Amino acid sequence: MAKVPKPNELLIDHAFPGTGWMDTPAVFRPGNFSYPGKAKNLLAVDLPNPREWSPLDADWKLPSNWQQIILEGLRERLHKFRSLKLFMDICVRCGACADKCHFYIGSGDPKNMPVLRAELLRSVYRKDFSLAGKLMGRMVGARELTEDVLKEWFMYFFQCTECRRCSLFCPYGIDTAEVTMAARELMNLVGLNIDWVVGPVANCYNNGNHLGIQPHAFKDMIEFFVDEIEAVNGIRIEPTFNRKGAEILFVTPSGDVFADPGTYTLMGYLMLFHEIGLDYTWSTYASEGGNFGMFTSHEMMKRLNAKMYAEAKRLGVKYIIGGECGHMWRVINQYMDTMNGPADFLEVPVSPFTGTRFDNAASTKMIHIVEFTADLIKNGKLKLDPSRNDNLVMTFHDSCNTARGMGFFEEPRYVINNVCNNFHEMPLETIREQTFCCGSGSGLNNDEFMEMRMRGGLPRANAVRYVNEKFGVNALSCICAIDRAVLTTLMNYWVPDVTVYGIHELVGNALVMEGETERTTDLRGEPLPGMEDSENEDI
Repeated sequence: MAKVPKPNELLIDHAFPGTGWMDTPAVFRPGNFSYPGKAKNLLAVDLPNPREWSPLDADWKLPSNWQQIILEGLRERLHKFRSLKLFMDICVRCGACADKCHFYIGSGDPKNMPVLRAELLRSVYRKDFSLAGKLMGRMVGARELTEDVLKEWFMYFFQCTECRRCSLFCPYGIDTAEVTMAARELMNLVGLNIDWVVGPVANCYNNGNHLGIQPHAFKDMIEFFVDEIEAVNGIRIEPTFNRKGAEILFVTPSGDVFADPGTYTLMGYLMLFHEIGLDYTWSTYASEGGNFGMFTSHEMMKRLNAKMYAEAKRLGVKYIIGGECGHMWRVINQYMDTMNGPADFLEVPVSPFTGTRFDNAASTKMIHIVEFTADLIKNGKLKLDPSRNDNLVMTFHDSCNTARGMGFFEEPRYVINNVCNNFHEMPLETIREQTFCCGSGSGLNNDEFMEMRMRGGLPRANAVRYVNEKFGVNALSCICAIDRAVLTTLMNYWVPDVTVYGIHELVGNALVMEGETERTTDLRGEPLPGMEDSENEDI
């Protein structure tokens, strides 16, 4: 891993560049690129051109006809995806998106302006698919597809988190994330991908989840959390696995099972489901809600998503509840029904406790755990003691995929305000649909990319620092597994006295369970407010 500069050493230069963008080559150095996909992982999912290579090498070991492969791939996608052709044609390069990208703000690199990043692909489109480009070339922003151009693609389309903030400000509604997705698909055709995407994809294909957790290990980890909960409140929870005939299948990102602080969020799920008596089951086959296929290709996204419906059908459940995840829910909300549906073997979700019918999920038959919990709270089905979270002065990060991808704004805030007494919003222009990205999504949450992650996360960190200094905020909550992991690193770097939480960890802290012993600690084993003396006596 490259050495990461300290915050006061991180230079950001927004000066006007000395050369034109077509004449400025991509320069790879440790810290600004992700390691390429390993041959074994490409082989596992039948991706083309598996080999060992490095972006630092002069020879990237491309197929001899790589240009033909990519141009034919582009032709196919222009025909298949009408939106892509539209986005290639209608941009007027007004620059409204230029300063909206967190990577441009944090790096000062003009090619991280969304308009210019898309131009890397659009210029090749003009040269080969437009009459003006064929006749006039550079005069109309057209250029040949060369190895240098391809290297630009690899650098900058893997410096995009597909967060879609830029699209919000585009007067023509151009979805730059779709441009990035198309460019990544084209690069995959010749074996250009990053291992932090293709590795989890291979694991998910082989073992059911991104981390490659075997079924027995998945079960063992959840049972470990059962022990942890019992140590906190004396209640023994008995989850079931692969149980046919359960009413509900619960699917969450594997990061909740194996990565702090997501593990505390998972403990909150277990406590909630036990307290209300939910008839549900886990699956060791569909043991992943997330979908790194989304960062690879539409076809890979479809392949990995299929297991949730397949397992729901095999187990005979009525519907699915999904855990706190970002890109999982963007795939579900925008693609799942048309990719792998219709799920006509499932029922429209109806809460067995409140009778609420979730018509928003009438098509997908899958609801978000936060809307499920918000409905329980609204209908008085949970006994909560928000004072157990009084040591936390909370703010909330709208995860890009749940915010811009599905308009999920109110339910998380409703839950937080019922389990916490101290909550403050970050500035309006940094939350809800205008939220800033964590800087590490779409498969960029790897160690070798750390410098760019810290640069890309700077706008979000600045907003957290603002409420930290103004209101004493010391806790940042979110509903995304990747966010929980990467925001922890980001806060340690930029705002070190702020800790990251999942919403259902906060629910687990506040939940008063029937038959519990006296609670003295939160789910992290830290003393609850007012219980510090009790902990000292135990010691």
